Amino acid sequence: MAFDGTWKVDRSENYEKFMEVMGVNIVKRKLGAHDNLKVIIQQDGNNFTVKESSTFRNIEIKFTLAQPFEYSLADGTELNGAWFLQDNQLLGTFTRKDNGKVLQTTRQIIGDELVQTYEYEGTESKRIFKRG
Repeated sequence: MAFDGTWKVDRSENYEKFMEVMGVNIVKRKLGAHDNLKVIIQQDGNNFTVKESSTFRNIEIKFTLAQPFEYSLADGTELNGAWFLQDNQLLGTFTRKDNGKVLQTTRQIIGDELVQTYEYEGTESKRIFKRG
């Protein structure tokens, strides 16, 4: 599938501001902006395995499209939600457990890049990945 493969973060747009709005403290924001994130995505029909490795943690997430699951961000923020596939995009809607606010996430392939967009409380950020 189009998302399958190994992706390394190449650049980010407005990521530190996004983390600030999410409530991440300044030390974690500075570290998070330089996390050298690598994502390995494997799709088998509606089932996905996503392995994330960075300077700070390694995690494996398994999910099925449209099925709710729980997830923790690198800063410890706990979420629950689901991914959906629409128009060759992965659309994620996640609710924070601590305050009930919604984080929207989109993953899409644009050219030879994986673009992950986050939207939270009116602030948008992008992380752009290259195959690696």
